[in-house]
Amino acid sequence: MHELARYAGADHSDIVLDSAALMDPAVRAAVLRARDLPMGIGDMDTSLYLLFKAIRGHSTVALSGESADEVFGGYRWFHDPESVAAETFPWLASPATAAHAGAERLFHDDLLRLLDLPGYRAERYRQALEEVPWLPGESGHERRMREISYLHLTRFVQILLDRKDRMSMAVGLEVRVPFCDHRLVEYVFNAPWAIKTFDGREKSLLRAASADLLPDSILQRVKSPYPATQDPSYDEALRERARELLELRDSPAGRLVDWAKARATVDEPASPGSRAALERFVQLHHWLERYRVEPAL
Repeated sequence: MHELARYAGADHSDIVLDSAALMDPAVRAAVLRARDLPMGIGDMDTSLYLLFKAIRGHSTVALSGESADEVFGGYRWFHDPESVAAETFPWLASPATAAHAGAERLFHDDLLRLLDLPGYRAERYRQALEEVPWLPGESGHERRMREISYLHLTRFVQILLDRKDRMSMAVGLEVRVPFCDHRLVEYVFNAPWAIKTFDGREKSLLRAASADLLPDSILQRVKSPYPATQDPSYDEALRERARELLELRDSPAGRLVDWAKARATVDEPASPGSRAALERFVQLHHWLERYRVEPAL
């Protein structure tokens, strides 16, 4: 980032977030209000809110690279044969994101049977595939990668754009997304996958199109995803908050969450799966409490 700022002659400022702020009750309450549903992705929502809030202190408008990975095939699972071949949304088959799909594991067994989440996901996947527009003569891997691209453009990126809009508008920041320009999306979507990966790497077309604009050290660097905090103190603070909620016998989440599962998750070693589950538990509690929702189960 510093190299790019120097190359572009940008007036660059580093924004460093404190891990403790990610568990600040006031901050998390603001994020929950912005989300309006207990469906967020924990510290990655909170850090984005704080980042946008810091940017808003300098500007009212910002640019974001959202959808570049969806349009140009940048995600790791685009290039993972097992994720591509899986009969589900490819990001749910990827170990990097599968943990978040299991965030509902703390729910009561009766609720899980009632919801039938695997059946719901399978049906939504089938419906999505039925929408895919085909080009004459496409078959095999090219046909499958068109499906993968379509799923990302119509499902996955919508999650990120909704998150971006809610976190930015909560602090009065307008974030524009040039990679979502419909002319670019439509043009690149119809490019064959063999061309999109002509040099055997991710986002081949984007890097080739930028070859005369950026130095090679920036152009060829490995993708760096939006970070989740690696600070162990965050996981411990999250676990402590979950322990506190488990002591509340009148918790509104009590009829939805299996307390034995929750206690076991609090006590198990930190992992992406346990973090996702505890984030969902804490969010669910506070959402039910804030909106005074009374579960019927």
